[in-house]
Amino acid sequence: MLCAAGPLHAAPEPPPVDAVLQLLQERGLLSTAQQLEVAPLVQQLQDTASDLVMQAMNFLGVPYRRGGNTAEQGVDCSGFTRLVFENSIGLVLPRRAEQQARLAGLQSVRRDDLKPGDLVFFNTLRRAFSHVGIYVGEGKFIHAPHTGGEVRVEDLRGVYWAKRFNGARRADLPVLEATARP
Repeated sequence: MLCAAGPLHAAPEPPPVDAVLQLLQERGLLSTAQQLEVAPLVQQLQDTASDLVMQAMNFLGVPYRRGGNTAEQGVDCSGFTRLVFENSIGLVLPRRAEQQARLAGLQSVRRDDLKPGDLVFFNTLRRAFSHVGIYVGEGKFIHAPHTGGEVRVEDLRGVYWAKRFNGARRADLPVLEATARP
């Protein structure tokens, strides 16, 4: 005898738990109720970083132009990062890479702790912080490389870039959300 059962419905899966939230909960520093309260903030921060990276990806193929700061006419490295940060999170960065590296309010980040949306700096002109790009994850960054080049994604672990890496900076996204222009 065959039994006809109604359609099977799987129980809804719980939302994915952020690794940091899970660690805090496991160590007894965050209760389940507190985790539910802060989870939307964590998701908002992840979305903001994703938006920033997506904004950067929209520049792929834009030609390099020294002093350039528009997608239509071309961008240099710092013009590129400046446009992406202003258009995505409302933070107006200084015009030059070394000024961006020294901007108060950006926190220094170790190479091992990079997250998508972090600024990455390099010594490409025999001086610190002479080049800048945006970390996109998986060991890769996006930047406007040089005259004749176009905005592209490269690997931080490549010999050229690994040798010239100077450091990274992160914008404090919760503070920026409160102070960004409407």
